[in-house]
Amino acid sequence: MSGYPKGNVLIGCSVIAFALITLLVWIPSDTATGIVETVRRRTVIGDAMAPSLAALFLLVGGLLLLTAERRAASQPLPSREAVVFALQIALILVVSLLLMRWTGPLAAALAGEEYRLLRDSYPWKLAGFILGGTVMVAALLVLAEQRLSLRVLVIALAAVIVLVAIYDLPFDDLLLPPNGDV
Repeated sequence: MSGYPKGNVLIGCSVIAFALITLLVWIPSDTATGIVETVRRRTVIGDAMAPSLAALFLLVGGLLLLTAERRAASQPLPSREAVVFALQIALILVVSLLLMRWTGPLAAALAGEEYRLLRDSYPWKLAGFILGGTVMVAALLVLAEQRLSLRVLVIALAAVIVLVAIYDLPFDDLLLPPNGDV
């Protein structure tokens, strides 16, 4: 790809901007508790822990991508390929997040149930996260490999299941996205 370094600068800047907006605007306005809370002398994970860690990892990744490009300041505008690539990534993220947000409520509505009452019970609490997350990882892999395969789908589903195992299973009071807002 002829615009590879310029594309890295565009992606790095986009990731840094997204991470900073998430850390400084979205998380403080969308979470009821901080990163760690003490309730009755018991320390528990606050609502802001998981998204803050994710945003920090994105911020570090964006900074590493920018610092890896030694000639970033002298590069002209990103190439058309780099802009198209960044837009494809943005589209994948938007579609995946919409799937995450609406899969559970739509499934509950089709079953004649009210999602708000079911959002902390299985399988409702995982429906959107698993579908949206699997689509996100699979689509990003397809974009990187330029082909869809069963291997890509298995890797995507496995990655999402590992995230569920890390974040959902150990904590009784943690709701995976988007259940805290629904």
